[in-house]
Amino acid sequence: MKRTFLKIYTLALAAGLFCALPACKKGYLDINQTDPNLTQRPPINGLLVATTYQSAINVYSTGYITAYYVQQLASPNTGSGSDIYDDVDRSSNWRAIYLNVTDIRQMKQLAVSQRAYEHLGVADILEALNMSMVIDLYGDAPYKEAWSEGEDLRPAYDGAKAIYDSCLSLIDQGIAALNLPDPLVALDPVNDLVHGGNKSAWIKTAYALKARLLNRKSKLPEYDPAAVLAALELAYDSNADDAQITRFESLSPWNSVAKNNASGTLDGWLSATFVNALNGTTYGVADPRLPLITDLTRFGDYRGTVNGVGRTGSGTDNSQCALSVNGFYSRGGAPLLMLTYAEMKFIESEASFVANKAGSYQAYLDGIAAHMDKLGVAPAAKQAYVSNPVVAVGQAAFTKDLLFKEKYVATFLQPETWTDARRYDYKYKNFQLPQGALLNTFIRRVGYPTSETSRNPENVPPVGSLADHLWWDK
Repeated sequence: MKRTFLKIYTLALAAGLFCALPACKKGYLDINQTDPNLTQRPPINGLLVATTYQSAINVYSTGYITAYYVQQLASPNTGSGSDIYDDVDRSSNWRAIYLNVTDIRQMKQLAVSQRAYEHLGVADILEALNMSMVIDLYGDAPYKEAWSEGEDLRPAYDGAKAIYDSCLSLIDQGIAALNLPDPLVALDPVNDLVHGGNKSAWIKTAYALKARLLNRKSKLPEYDPAAVLAALELAYDSNADDAQITRFESLSPWNSVAKNNASGTLDGWLSATFVNALNGTTYGVADPRLPLITDLTRFGDYRGTVNGVGRTGSGTDNSQCALSVNGFYSRGGAPLLMLTYAEMKFIESEASFVANKAGSYQAYLDGIAAHMDKLGVAPAAKQAYVSNPVVAVGQAAFTKDLLFKEKYVATFLQPETWTDARRYDYKYKNFQLPQGALLNTFIRRVGYPTSETSRNPENVPPVGSLADHLWWDK
């Protein structure tokens, strides 16, 4: 199977790169040929544009999977596999992440040889981001042997905890590389699609990712909230620091989903669980963010689709809510979010909850405000919401239930929402199993893709059930 990168190559040309992007070397994932029209030694900035772009796309594709598990999205079709916890084949997601890490590692090699320390730092951070998504979906995965030389396409699996530790080490190495003086090649502002060549911004993103991963262990005895807070001190200061991309080869991904739905393909439908959490049904307060995500139905209200049930109307009669072509997440040119300041404020709230209740409550309010500012909520509407007694309960009455509820909204369509749901044991108010669920409890992991079970069966770990808990979810 060939690795061509034709789509990202088109993007690179648009960014001013008049050279081809990489074909992968022989090794893992059945990548054993190169396209003669593509150079095998691409320029380092060609790899920069490819890996920053694909990392964001991988966040999107992973979030597209997990949004059904946390009932932010629901299928318009009855009994859809993503709704009812079927073991849906995720080979394309798995493959895209591993191919991107292949390119990231090639960028590392060039960075070392060219003393391009800033590129090296970005590569380490991107590898940690991509591999953290693998282990949070699948658990154990190939890592040490995944990019070994030769023809062995059956690498051993590493423990998810060991890969997690490697991700934290990669983040620290990335920060150290970004701080090295006098790189011979600096980050290119055009081809760094995330931070526009801003080294300081990448360091903040590294600490933001570190805080996220350290907070992953909240259910374990070794959880260290002080370490989480220390990382946050060096992470984002405002929405302006968010890691996101805004340049795409054609449509931004969620805009494509919304446009497809508007043209009759039926995609991007909102779950009744999510809609009811924001329309006043579940919590008794209408959230001004909902009109910035979806449109009113033909009934003049907001109503979602029950996961597993499917549509009640024809699908094209506007009976149920879907992502709007004018919504913040799904409009033309909508930013594709990777890590955000709002998420960091909720991590701060959680990490400081026991030791500093006052700080935890304020961080919770700040997280709501930051997300509303990001979406463009009018100041009066924002103030009315954060002043509502359902939201502004006061420091003494503040609970983690409120924190997780608001973070659930602020991380809409993000893979991290499913991590939170599992850490929180799905205790969101009125959160029920989807109708027709194939499990008698909530889903906790994804099964290994058929690309692995068919090619590498002797190394793929057994999966007893999609209800099995991953190592941090105990």
